[in-house]
Amino acid sequence: MSMSVVNSTVSALKGCQNDIGTAMDIVTDVALDLVETEGNEEDIQKLEDMMLDCARLDREINCFVEAVEQMTAQARLQLQPEAMFTLKNQVEEHFAKLQGCFVDSDLHRHSKVVSFTESVRNSGAQANPSASENRDEDMDEDIQVTQSQVNFTCPLTQVEMVNPVKNKKCNHYYDHDAVLGMIRSKHSQKKNFRCPVVGCGNTDVKQSDLVPDAAMKRMIQKNRGTKK
Repeated sequence: MSMSVVNSTVSALKGCQNDIGTAMDIVTDVALDLVETEGNEEDIQKLEDMMLDCARLDREINCFVEAVEQMTAQARLQLQPEAMFTLKNQVEEHFAKLQGCFVDSDLHRHSKVVSFTESVRNSGAQANPSASENRDEDMDEDIQVTQSQVNFTCPLTQVEMVNPVKNKKCNHYYDHDAVLGMIRSKHSQKKNFRCPVVGCGNTDVKQSDLVPDAAMKRMIQKNRGTKK
């Protein structure tokens, strides 16, 4: 096995992850369509199961790529040709070890699964506001934030958001590219990035705090359509 073959395989797997992400976005859109048309809850549950399956596959690829990269790095340091012959077994062992660090409940923390859950919940609240009264306090808080969010302008760019992300800590929205650019810029200066929304006390916005919000994105698209 040559290193060029290993590198090519790893690159192909990373490409598959992009396809998985696209598939998860499509599943979210289908679920939101079902919610808006008051579709069957059983069908929505099946879509959630699909999201979890995608998250599991994404996690497995992450673990496998990490195992390959770590073991090939060690093989290079050893400078021994025979190290390549044992690479396959080493990768399999390390992959199993990495996989063993996770449990299925972790899948619910995948960023796109979180976005799916929140988007379906918020869209359902908008379609049937009275039903939200029977939900728990955490769900009610998220619903109220979404319903009160009538400003689609990014606080960074001062133009309408295209790809909105929600800050889990303060519940504020920003355009994806704009907020990531600011976070990277501040970190390059060894500074924290403060939430730009006036009056917000969140002084350290991190990339890990941001989750895509498909429901908000659809609201923006619909709002844009009514202006034409």
